[in-house]
Amino acid sequence: MIKLAAFNIRCDYNQDGINCFSARKPFILKKIAQEQPHVICFQEVLPHVAVWLKENLTEYYLIGCGRSSTLEDEQTTIAYQKGKYNLISMETFWLSKTPSQPGSRYPQQSICPRACTEAVLQNLQTRELFRIINVHLDHEGTLARTLGLRQILQKLREEKGFPDIPVILAGDFNAFPDSQEMQTMKEYPGLRDMAALAGGTFHDYGKLAQPEKIDYIFAEDKLCSCGIEKWTDCHDGVYLSDHYPLCVEMYTK
Repeated sequence: MIKLAAFNIRCDYNQDGINCFSARKPFILKKIAQEQPHVICFQEVLPHVAVWLKENLTEYYLIGCGRSSTLEDEQTTIAYQKGKYNLISMETFWLSKTPSQPGSRYPQQSICPRACTEAVLQNLQTRELFRIINVHLDHEGTLARTLGLRQILQKLREEKGFPDIPVILAGDFNAFPDSQEMQTMKEYPGLRDMAALAGGTFHDYGKLAQPEKIDYIFAEDKLCSCGIEKWTDCHDGVYLSDHYPLCVEMYTK
């Protein structure tokens, strides 16, 4: 069984008023300590936030690097429990025609490069292997998101190392379920959104009456869900983030 959370932590530029990152820090740590997810896929992790996570999430190893050409800027960080998993392999790749080139991007997307963090983890007790890809797609262009998704899915089809292990694709897709780009997921029919029943995730710190569904935890049909949660915690107007984190418990059939 694997308990995995997808958590857009919101980039910290000392903005957002009462919901600035410094105000949210204690609630983030408290929630993670309460829930104890085995793996967390963070998005929008700036370098100083990555340092803070490593200093405070002492039960986890954290992997990932910045998306820019100098490996700075936002990360898609994967955190996994030290005592539960062994890291078999790890890769960072950019959504572009040159995925191994740091900072590369498609001409059709925004000025922001998009990097994915991929890890193959082994459960130390059961010896089960999982492939996890942490995603944060472009925030502006439908075509850029479509190209990014197709690149990821093609990478999965061509995988030579551990090609048959269960795949989990989690993160902020910046797209609604009925959008044109999300139809791309049908090109890999074995993947389905384990958190579909959780509803909307982006709420802009409670400003949206109906939160928008843009965060997903896709998993192959080799995995079954045995629990879905949306972390909607709010303390005197302070939320965990401007997105509700998703958390799904899954087990292999």
